[in-house]
Amino acid sequence: MKEVIKGKIAIYTRKSKFTGKGESIENQIEECKRHIAYKYNITDTNGILIYEDEGFSGKNTKRPQFQEMLKACRNHEISMIVCYRLDRISRNTIDFALLHQELERLDINFISVTENFDTTTPLGRAMLSISSAFAQLERDTIAERVRDNMIGLAKTGRWLGGTTPLGYTSIEIKTPVDIEGRIRTAYRLKTDTEQFHIARLIFDKFMEFHSLTKTETYLLNHHIKTRNGKPFARFGIRAILSNPVYAAADKDSLNYFTELGTIVYNEPFEFDGKHGLMVYNKTDQASEVPHKLHDYSEWIVAIGKHKPLVTGKEWLKVQELLEQNKSKSYRKPKNNTALLSGLLFCGDCGSFMRPKTNRRFDENGNKRFSYLCETKEKSHGQLCDMKRPDGNLLDKMVCDEIKKIAHGEDNNKFREQLIMAKKQLLSKETSNTTELDHLHKTLSDTEKKIENLVLSLSQASESPAFTYINEQITALHEEKLQIEKQIENLNEHLQNQNLLLANFDVLITKLSSFSDSFDMMSVEEKRTTLKILIDKVVWDGAQVHLYFTGSTDEFAKPQGGGCK
Repeated sequence: MKEVIKGKIAIYTRKSKFTGKGESIENQIEECKRHIAYKYNITDTNGILIYEDEGFSGKNTKRPQFQEMLKACRNHEISMIVCYRLDRISRNTIDFALLHQELERLDINFISVTENFDTTTPLGRAMLSISSAFAQLERDTIAERVRDNMIGLAKTGRWLGGTTPLGYTSIEIKTPVDIEGRIRTAYRLKTDTEQFHIARLIFDKFMEFHSLTKTETYLLNHHIKTRNGKPFARFGIRAILSNPVYAAADKDSLNYFTELGTIVYNEPFEFDGKHGLMVYNKTDQASEVPHKLHDYSEWIVAIGKHKPLVTGKEWLKVQELLEQNKSKSYRKPKNNTALLSGLLFCGDCGSFMRPKTNRRFDENGNKRFSYLCETKEKSHGQLCDMKRPDGNLLDKMVCDEIKKIAHGEDNNKFREQLIMAKKQLLSKETSNTTELDHLHKTLSDTEKKIENLVLSLSQASESPAFTYINEQITALHEEKLQIEKQIENLNEHLQNQNLLLANFDVLITKLSSFSDSFDMMSVEEKRTTLKILIDKVVWDGAQVHLYFTGSTDEFAKPQGGGCK
């Protein structure tokens, strides 16, 4: 007699990337449906809920359809979850254990078809826990092998590849390793005189100013740039100052890292200050969070072969100052009323102009503010001296001009510009969606390559291939972070585009009463509307120039005072 199931059944499927063969999403769904039909005598499977996550890794549960399924579970819309195989749900024991606990609490059964795990039976529950535990054990064993290999590398003081720190270059060292003359290749850091001087200058100026912002301003005003020819940014400066590679391997740095609980490879007497430090296993390359650091207890500190930039005492002083600066770290200026943020540019240097509030209020109780050129602010007026326009007045002028055009003689032309702008936006949306799909597939491929290389790394041990494999992992991890950043930016851009598109038709239909509609809008709605209508606004110190979306026409008008 077939079992009877009450409530809705959900099928969950996942595949890291599309291959068109094997365990495809379609194949997983069909296998699950076949199992449900056989065990519960259900011939009509149209009522089964299907959740599909294609292009997502199983390393965690941050997947859109998986989260939708959990939401349905918590709303008591599902009584059973069926999947093709356990690792389609999660490859992490902790994640699965937490899910299993929640499903039990919600009285929801779980079935894995190919592994014949069924939580409706005691044996199924036990086997499910054992299977996931062995999967986690295998991953932990691989991680342990990698860590042991890292400790073995510490004795060599070698550089493992990736972007070299400012002030150093990476040089190749070849040495014979056995009587057969096989060559082993390793890399070490060598001082780059010019860049080394810049790195030292950054440390000196920060110790002088006690401020990342003032250090950034000094470098900007003295035209000191990165190796890529770009101005140094605060976050880049902080990364340099906090990098242990610049610190001398002396008693001060030894005591510091010993107190942190890190693994220190060398003997205490070897910390004589003649060489710099190397830190292995510092970042968690498997993490979804970019540049996430391992716990200090997992760091491996060793003496390198390179010349240090600062003494251990100086480096520790810098870390202390950086910690003090956290409480007063740079934050983007916020203004609740400024409408032209992201649209207003400096007519002299082309930089964005940001709102800067003061303590005064206007007659309506709004804070007075002005717009300040970013380059002027960072260089303290040395590289740009653009006058600061009165922000309240400038916003009002732009809004009044928009309303005037909407109700003026060129009303039809303005409507045509809106329609043209909408077409351009739709075209961009299609292009961005295609690019987003491509990025997701590329990310899945990159993650799979990293997983395969980590497995190879754990087996390479002391072979010559170890260095090359590690370099590939480092390069792929950097590539992964860049792809994730691109996806994040593109998702945000698409959300903004969708918001703009949703407002286009409303604006077109309400053009006859635009002035009244605009005045009734919230500040955020006004900002969105201006971004639809205006491509950019340029302030030249005397006049404000408006460039409308989908048009080459320009409107210019003097502000009439209020400059600072």
